[in-house]
Amino acid sequence: MTRAPHRIGTEGQGFNRQRLAGFIRKEYLQILRDPSSIIVAVVLPLLMLFLFGYGVSLDAKHLKLATVLETDAPEARDFEASLRATLYVDPVRMANRAVATDALREGTIRGIMVLGSDFGPKIAVGQAAPIQILVNGTDANTARIMGGYAQGAWATWLLQREYANPGSQITPLVVEHRVWFNSGLDSHKSIVPGLMAVIMTLIGALLTALVIAREWERGTMEALLTTQLTKAELLIGKLVPYYILGMTGMAVSVTVGLTVFDVGFRGSFIMLFVTSSAFMLVVLGLGLMFSTLTRNQFAAAILAITATMMPAILLSGFIFDTRSMAPAVQVFTYIVPARYFVEALKTLFLAGNIWSILIPNTLALLAMAGLFLTITAVKTRRRLE
Repeated sequence: MTRAPHRIGTEGQGFNRQRLAGFIRKEYLQILRDPSSIIVAVVLPLLMLFLFGYGVSLDAKHLKLATVLETDAPEARDFEASLRATLYVDPVRMANRAVATDALREGTIRGIMVLGSDFGPKIAVGQAAPIQILVNGTDANTARIMGGYAQGAWATWLLQREYANPGSQITPLVVEHRVWFNSGLDSHKSIVPGLMAVIMTLIGALLTALVIAREWERGTMEALLTTQLTKAELLIGKLVPYYILGMTGMAVSVTVGLTVFDVGFRGSFIMLFVTSSAFMLVVLGLGLMFSTLTRNQFAAAILAITATMMPAILLSGFIFDTRSMAPAVQVFTYIVPARYFVEALKTLFLAGNIWSILIPNTLALLAMAGLFLTITAVKTRRRLE
């Protein structure tokens, strides 16, 4: 017995823009008649921005700190060695300031400590020995903690010298601070960009996770299958309205971030649009995939929350620095789409157009979007089965 009798309707011949426009209009009207969609797209982003923007605090361990020794004095080497005894800072020796500066720009280290050429002589005679500390301010709390760790390590080292050499003079500390990308160490400026990724995840994945399943549960999918809509027209018609809804939520979030939280923006708005669009396609593809596979609103919603929202909050770098996580967890974060979007957003808002960060992250998002949308297209059939 064949499956042919289970088919309802026949696909139209070729792609028809007029038919697609009518279907998209139908989806728009359905969204407008559903107050929950407007609440998720507009009200919920504002609520999350204010709650997370003002209420989140962070902590960090094993921060990569570049050490640049412009002197071969034993005191400088001894102080660098003392940093390795702490759980909070992992010192990495670098040849000069230029190499360390490039590493800080690319995000491979979190800060730079420079010990000048006069460090040893001044320590020997008990004079002030200046130490320059440069920190990455894209994560304000981590930058602040980094400065505190450096001062604490210095104070501990001085006490150890006093114990080892009773009667020696305690050298006063003179630290020259320079915070990059977020000079005021305002935590809102690092949290708000990351929160935008969580908001778009919620809008895209949760709403589209319900859209196909809702059609099956309400019995309206049979009516759609009787039309001449092609598979491509069906999927595009479902994607476009929620893409615009998601980008609307992104626009609201960016506006609030720039005006209320005064985050500032140093990158390209065109690149922001491209990266946001790529991420929106990822979460839309995930939502449609869950909806197509389950055909049940409750199951699709649970999958969307579990597979997208929770990782976006916990494993994207939005709240917790991924570099401070266990190695096994760090590997897992590379399959979380929000990780790439959070890194791109923080770079655009706080650092500018750092192409070595923006391009790889955007390409990763486009690859994920292609994967999820392809799976959805393969699993979408014009059959009642």
